[in-house]
Amino acid sequence: MSMQPHPAAPSRPTPFVGIAAPSARLSQLKAGPRKPGEASFFFYDAFFKNDAVKILPGEYFVYREDILIMTTLGSCIAACLWDREAKVGGMNHFMLPEGEADSGRYGSFAMELLINEMMKQGATRATMEAKVFGGGQVIDGMTTMNIGERNTAFVTDYLKTERIPIMSKDVLGPHPRKVCFLPASGKAMIKRLAVANPEALAAQDREAARKATPVSASGGSVDLF
Repeated sequence: MSMQPHPAAPSRPTPFVGIAAPSARLSQLKAGPRKPGEASFFFYDAFFKNDAVKILPGEYFVYREDILIMTTLGSCIAACLWDREAKVGGMNHFMLPEGEADSGRYGSFAMELLINEMMKQGATRATMEAKVFGGGQVIDGMTTMNIGERNTAFVTDYLKTERIPIMSKDVLGPHPRKVCFLPASGKAMIKRLAVANPEALAAQDREAARKATPVSASGGSVDLF
């Protein structure tokens, strides 16, 4: 027997397909105050079906729930820190190891920002773990600057000095990378990107190269997506 529409049923507008209403958490994050250097680009990621925040160069973000913390890297580095006891984590994105300004674009200041915010939210250095990504050479002709290698060496040495173990890493090589990190569980995922059209990454790397001066200059498991 065929089903017929009920004659008294009111007509309803057709909903937009694929557009999710902002969650209460996402709305709260967007409306909340931001600290200097803290990421502020919040959105709903349809692929992972989860709230997300995008980390731009010079920014960081720390959280106690499994929101997606995401960034895209060329020669830059993203350090993901997680406290296995406090279950809090965060990510930064820096462009160069050192610089004259107190800016999250430089590794030393970026690491201080991230670690200090982690500790404000209950973490301790003794129970922190790290995952490290980036440091690629995605632009031909920039080998003399060794920016990716210098960034990688810096973050490795910094974490060793702070006695924060690197549990996994995906660094160096010719690939840009997209990184996703879940701060409550410490889970990290990476996607190596094609180098066919890395215009945004090229712009980041050229900016880093303009600020850099030439100097002499993998392990663990990370999920792919």
